[in-house]
Amino acid sequence: MTSSVGRTCWAIAEGYIPGWSNGPEPQLESHETCCILNAGDRPANVELTIYFADRGPAGPYKVRVDASRTTHLRFNELEDPEPVPTDTPFASLIRSDVPIVVQHTRLDSRQAENALMTTMAFPVD
Repeated sequence: MTSSVGRTCWAIAEGYIPGWSNGPEPQLESHETCCILNAGDRPANVELTIYFADRGPAGPYKVRVDASRTTHLRFNELEDPEPVPTDTPFASLIRSDVPIVVQHTRLDSRQAENALMTTMAFPVD
């Protein structure tokens, strides 16, 4: 019933997880989030690869997003194959076997006056 929406490859050129937060966890913990929408009728098998300025990439991190569902994946919670380091600039490439939509959000709560930023990822294909 639902037609495919999105692309199979997305890039987020900017990423950074502050090393500390000012506020209760998990709600106000500083974080990067990859919001993934799968509006299609098949599950999405998604792989994330994280790129750094001074070392090789990390990943792939694998996540499944069921059909007609969304997930808000915190980069802070990625652990396999390794945790994403804090206080380190990074970029990410998100690939899926079915079309998805990806949005990037950051909460920086290092100050009592929190900063929230969100933007669409770049559709590569």
